[in-house]
Amino acid sequence: MENFWELALPVIRSLALAIVAFIIGSIVIRWIGERIGKYVDKTGIDKTLRPFFVSFITTGLKVLLIISIIRILGVDTTSFVAVIAAAGFAVGLAFQGSLSNFAGGILLLTLRPFKVGDFIEAGGFMGTVQSIQILHTELTTPDNKLIYIPNGNLSNSSIVNFSAKDRRRADFKFGVGYDEDSDKVISVLKEVVESHEKILEDPPPFVRMSEHADSAVIFTVRVWAKAEDFWGVYFDVIEMVKKRFDKENISIPYPQMDVHLDKNKGK
Repeated sequence: MENFWELALPVIRSLALAIVAFIIGSIVIRWIGERIGKYVDKTGIDKTLRPFFVSFITTGLKVLLIISIIRILGVDTTSFVAVIAAAGFAVGLAFQGSLSNFAGGILLLTLRPFKVGDFIEAGGFMGTVQSIQILHTELTTPDNKLIYIPNGNLSNSSIVNFSAKDRRRADFKFGVGYDEDSDKVISVLKEVVESHEKILEDPPPFVRMSEHADSAVIFTVRVWAKAEDFWGVYFDVIEMVKKRFDKENISIPYPQMDVHLDKNKGK
């Protein structure tokens, strides 16, 4: 029995120390992650970098913690590190996609095609950038869905950033009957866009006849607005034009009326 305890006590002691080290190490790593996040916030560094730095550093610390626990358990870490290196190489070959995503994350943070809070279209999805993690980027769609896009895909595909510029142009096309007075139609459209307080005066609004369709004359309207006012202006103009056309008895052929947003999808 004494021989049993002589053999068991060192093992139990090592296990106890390993458990304590794991608990304390996890708490410390969590604390360090929170401190790094707060430091990034206080120093004014772009918040786009925050989740990437935190996840990168905490992941590295967790790897060191695991190696320390293995050493506490009495395993030779020298040979263990060599095994990890060999296994890492093999795993790296097996997970080339993950390495590509990691490299893509570094590339995105270096080139900065977008930042947290921007509304983008990429990989067939549109949404607001929530965070850039080590392997993926999180987007929140307008209908509040959370989408995870691998960084490798983002770094190798086209990205449309709707928030990069402070002004955006909205393009409209309105169709009216051939019997309508074109000068009157242009005058009404100008009055509508010039009366909207959020439509910018510079560049000035554009209103011109643009097409002779089969059963309607098409007028193109182009206006500029601040990025944050874009959608409000877009829907307002459509509603205001319809009301003014009704008031002025300007006919709108059905279904030939074509009102659309040209190359301005986004938030």
